[in-house]
Amino acid sequence: MTKHNIILQPSGSRGQIDEGMSVRSAARDLGVEIESICAENATCGKCMVLIEEGRFEKYNIDSKREHLSPVSAEEAAYFARRPKLLKDKGWEVGQVRLSCQSKICGDVLINVPEESRGNKQIVRKSASNRAIEVKPSVRKYLVSMTPPTLERPIADWERLAKGLETSMALVRGAEAKLPRWYDFTVDYQCLRGLSAILRSSPTQKGGNWNVTVSVWQDKEVIEVQAGYVEDSYGAAVDIGSTTVALYLCNLRTGEMLAAESEMNPQIVYGEDVMSRIQYAIENKDGLEKLHKAIISTLNKLLKQAAHEAKIKTSEILEMVLVGNSTMHHVLLNLHPKDLGLAPFVPAIHRSMDIKARELGLHINPSGNIHVLPTIASFVGADTSAMIVAEEPHKQDENWLLIDVGTNAELVLGNRKRLVCTSTPTGPALEGAHVEYGMRAAPGAMERIVIDEKTLEPKYKVIGVDGWNTDHVEFIGKVKGICGSAIIDGVAELFRAGIVDSRGKFKQGLESKRIRKGESGWEYVIAWAEETSIGRDIPMTQQDVRQIQLAKAALFTAARTLLKRFGLQDPDKVILAGGFGSFIDKEKAMLIGLIPDCVLDNVYAVGNAAGDGARIALLNIEKRNEIDEVTRKVERFELPTDPEFQNQFMLATSFPHMSEPFPHIAHLIPNRVADPMAKNFMSK
Repeated sequence: MTKHNIILQPSGSRGQIDEGMSVRSAARDLGVEIESICAENATCGKCMVLIEEGRFEKYNIDSKREHLSPVSAEEAAYFARRPKLLKDKGWEVGQVRLSCQSKICGDVLINVPEESRGNKQIVRKSASNRAIEVKPSVRKYLVSMTPPTLERPIADWERLAKGLETSMALVRGAEAKLPRWYDFTVDYQCLRGLSAILRSSPTQKGGNWNVTVSVWQDKEVIEVQAGYVEDSYGAAVDIGSTTVALYLCNLRTGEMLAAESEMNPQIVYGEDVMSRIQYAIENKDGLEKLHKAIISTLNKLLKQAAHEAKIKTSEILEMVLVGNSTMHHVLLNLHPKDLGLAPFVPAIHRSMDIKARELGLHINPSGNIHVLPTIASFVGADTSAMIVAEEPHKQDENWLLIDVGTNAELVLGNRKRLVCTSTPTGPALEGAHVEYGMRAAPGAMERIVIDEKTLEPKYKVIGVDGWNTDHVEFIGKVKGICGSAIIDGVAELFRAGIVDSRGKFKQGLESKRIRKGESGWEYVIAWAEETSIGRDIPMTQQDVRQIQLAKAALFTAARTLLKRFGLQDPDKVILAGGFGSFIDKEKAMLIGLIPDCVLDNVYAVGNAAGDGARIALLNIEKRNEIDEVTRKVERFELPTDPEFQNQFMLATSFPHMSEPFPHIAHLIPNRVADPMAKNFMSK
């Protein structure tokens, strides 16, 4: 058989192809995926390519439009319906072709435009700037059938299944490992409406035995729509103890269409996971209330996101949900009581797939809900998602990942070994239990600096540009202090010598801002006239104590993992979560919130759990990968460590009672050894 040279750009793939093969099939053989969901019927237009004409010495070929089969009637009709597309792009028919219709008749150089490339990549909305390869679990196929007759009275489902087998083979390639028609299943809810959709008239979105079929994991039909429908939608959700974040995505392109977030309504039943477990235990309807609260919020966010994207919630065919182990159990209506009692055993570790209707989530009722695996009693699916996003299991270096929240989860390791643990840090780091603490919102201080000579502060406020010392617009704007400024404030009090390494206010300092308040010594950051609440905003001795307890718990957890790994310090520290993204890494290290490390190797990655959920939504291979990885992660429960209490006491000091912290030593040049350290180190 005659063969011709074909070159595909921008990939540079090339090879000799049999005459008469379609450009799309040839591209597939050369490892270049070109989009198509219409079973090569020239109706979707996703497989457009551009023919480059001329002599290409580099490849020793003459490329001509005539080296492809003539433009078919189907192609001409497609482009005739889209004159604006051609005008906007500056293309003409013949130069642009549908690769599924054009056959190779000679040597040709073909440019595959970005919008036609399969497995498109999108950039993550986070600091790591990692790309996501789009391989969703739900794919759409156009199926055309002949109506049943008395001679061939084949049942509607079997007729559709046979047509689907043909369409999938055309779209995916006959060599792809795909099920035979009799291996397909159909969701019951989908089956109930099947006959009416197949028989819808041509005026009803196409219809008349031409339908678009949505298939989950190449095996189950979950939606049948009349005519040709291009896009599918999915949602990724991170259910945090404090905040719920939802990301609505196009499953075909990977584009994020909307992002919605809201406070977790369960917070009224308890600020942290232990208090919510206790609520579920002590109240007969406790679990029901917690479960209904989160389902209601998810449905609200779905509705908001769908409205923003101008779609219906019924068009959402899949969701990927992650959260800590308690949030995971409450979401699934599994009682969390055993998570809070020794030996701290969850109901399930493995990932799960559940029908949306079983959870009462308002997406397509046949849609799938995928929940990532949990790892340990308090290391949940959100940590699995963080691993998906940051991939410590693919590194040679020892990475320490920390998701900072009311409950902190930590993972340490490399491609050979991963260990994990968790610790409650309490809500102080997010503003609770701090007298003037608040969530990050307009009016909250987000940055604080104290002059070590004058002991005068300056601060930044969310919603106002610059520092308070820059202009008068700050007057009357301040409401409180959010988490990042709380870390700043405590670090600056220590750095400026206002509090000592044990967190006590020093006596005898000359500053009107240092005073004895109702609950002890305090430092005034903003005077009443600067605020919108008409009161001075100080940081109190009790505020400092709350941060000491939270940071000691987090540092001790990190130190415990490092010790089990035989390390003094990690090679990198990765801060995940909304809070971790906004804290100053130098000041976090100054107070001993995180272990000592080269500062350039400490960085924030945003909501890694949300990113991981989105990656798992858009790429089914990542789900299989994290299932395998989590089975190998070593779990360590801090309550079983006999040294925990002593290590905790050592960690309550700034930055630590005994560890040197060389990378921030320049900030505390007169630091002296604490004589109390030996009491805890010797026990």
